[in-house]
Amino acid sequence: MATRFRVGNGFDFHPLEAGRRLVLGGVEIKYDKGLRGHSDADVAAHALANAILGALGAGDLGRHFPDNDPRYKDADSIALLAEVWKLASAQGWRLGNADLTIFAEHPKLKPYLDAMRERLAASLGADQSRVNVKASSPEGLGALGRGEGMAASAIVMLEAD
Repeated sequence: MATRFRVGNGFDFHPLEAGRRLVLGGVEIKYDKGLRGHSDADVAAHALANAILGALGAGDLGRHFPDNDPRYKDADSIALLAEVWKLASAQGWRLGNADLTIFAEHPKLKPYLDAMRERLAASLGADQSRVNVKASSPEGLGALGRGEGMAASAIVMLEAD
């Protein structure tokens, strides 16, 4: 019997740095710091892409878009996520659902969550009802709680077409 479902999880984190723009879930957020990374460092898009790659058994984001490749310098992570989704679609998978949590002390993300959901779902060619985005505060604990960085965790379920 062929596999009908696949599940994958993904995680990503980046430090915050002054002078960079903050992009989460494909949405630019006004803040005095942004995430440092080779691409735009969108931890939400990265975690989701890693979850999809995990479900496919296809490694991780760094394998597909290496951080030493100048083609991906300041890359739009939503575009990278869309490329990862093309791999899944080409193998006959569709999105069952995706659930993401972004961990950040500041800024407060609630006003941006619906826009992130919309952008992420669009990059996967999925109805928004199949994508959930939420935020959690580390409540001052650890490096994330001190505002030194942000992280995101994602889980996806893929269904065979």
